[in-house]
Amino acid sequence: MPPKPSLFEIPSPFMTEPGRVLLLEPPTADPVALSAQLLDDRYPRPFVVDDGEHLTLYFTLRLIQSAMRTRSPNALALRYTQQMMLFMVFMPRPQRMALIGLGGGSIVKFCRQHLPTTHFTAIELDPDVIALRDTFRVPPDDAHLQILQTDGADYLAHAEAGIDVLLVDAFNATGYAPTLGNRVFFENAAEKLSARGMLVINLAGEPSLYGGLIGTALDVFDDRVILLPIRDDGNHLLFAFNDRAFRPDWRRLRKLALQWQDRCQLDFPDFVDQLERAAKLRLAQRAFHHGH
Repeated sequence: MPPKPSLFEIPSPFMTEPGRVLLLEPPTADPVALSAQLLDDRYPRPFVVDDGEHLTLYFTLRLIQSAMRTRSPNALALRYTQQMMLFMVFMPRPQRMALIGLGGGSIVKFCRQHLPTTHFTAIELDPDVIALRDTFRVPPDDAHLQILQTDGADYLAHAEAGIDVLLVDAFNATGYAPTLGNRVFFENAAEKLSARGMLVINLAGEPSLYGGLIGTALDVFDDRVILLPIRDDGNHLLFAFNDRAFRPDWRRLRKLALQWQDRCQLDFPDFVDQLERAAKLRLAQRAFHHGH
């Protein structure tokens, strides 16, 4: 195993983010120069802000990559990550999962805690993000967890078929990776997912930014797609279902949501209600367009 990286600590230069900043820099680094780079948005590597209660991963201060409550490191601190876990009510016992975009590892830790027998592969392109895994208390690789440093689209193209759940949370300093939203990617996803597998993608910002991506997903998955806006967040989640006979039984899903709520302390019943509303809105819009 490679040696654990040492982190260089400086007082936070950000007015809006008090505390300290942790950087993947040598002990001889110049704190004044680093502060200036951070303030000017010129710092080229991911960094962590520690305010005493949370560790927050940034590529740029404009976009939070991941957040961890230091007193509950396995909890999901961000709302969109909580609602990405809705796959659990559709697929309660996945055998194989893959996550493209490690971030601070919050999704990895949550899934390892609540789905301990699932084989979980996390794919991350940036070695600096992987180097921060210990800072965010991501467990070491073992028989059920593997973290790979590679391109997510390339991984999917060569992956073995039979992935039950594919989660995509792949943002960098410039936005969403285009290779994870084109037709080739969605066709590979449909091919590599199991017969009843699911794809869940986090989209930060307005849906208008992702019109082509959403349209391609609808086409490849034959309209078996639900777009869920996240309250007070600005994110949207895209759920795509590989099951050609997909017809959600919302009453049954609400019962499963209650079970997962007890286990995970997340408001799964409310999440399911929101997803049902989004699905019915989509059906209504489709009926309207077909009628005109």
